[in-house]
Amino acid sequence: MEITTEMIKELREATKAGVLDCRKALEASGGDFQKAVDLLREKGMATAAKRADRQTANGLVELYSHGNGRVGVMVEVNCETDFVARSESFRKFAHEIALQVAAAAPKYLKEDDIPEDVIAHETEIAKGRAREEGKPEAMLEKISQGRLDKFKDEVVLPRQVYIRDDKTTVGKLLLEQIAATGENIVIRRFARWELGEISG
Repeated sequence: MEITTEMIKELREATKAGVLDCRKALEASGGDFQKAVDLLREKGMATAAKRADRQTANGLVELYSHGNGRVGVMVEVNCETDFVARSESFRKFAHEIALQVAAAAPKYLKEDDIPEDVIAHETEIAKGRAREEGKPEAMLEKISQGRLDKFKDEVVLPRQVYIRDDKTTVGKLLLEQIAATGENIVIRRFARWELGEISG
């Protein structure tokens, strides 16, 4: 199948990958757009892994207020250079992360941030529910692990389903941004406040 300039342009717009990478992905996938996107995503993830140890001293703090000031979010996103920090796509990405935090209310930045007692508590709840449902004792560990994974998908920011696309996660979105900019990018921290919420 002939790979047209129009196909490359469409793929480039969808993935932010380079022209040559888009052409190669389309050639490797026989012109199948979705397969080409998947190939570029995989490549992006591999590229991201190579960049993970590079220092990220630049970036920005994004502020977002939602519902006439009922929810406020602050997110710090870092990158390697001031050039990328000032780019429109990086700013847009930081804004998307702020929107995600406002809408999905994650509690943790990484799985390792979840306290042991919270893990133990959630595991007990999952086992208790499984027992009530009449599941065999031998299966409780496996069932509770599956439910614990679902809990992590809800409360850990990179594991959350992206609010604009339920086929991807925030973690994958981050990897795509790393692939698109060619720099290591880190979501450093976030805070979310809701009116009337009691902190503790």
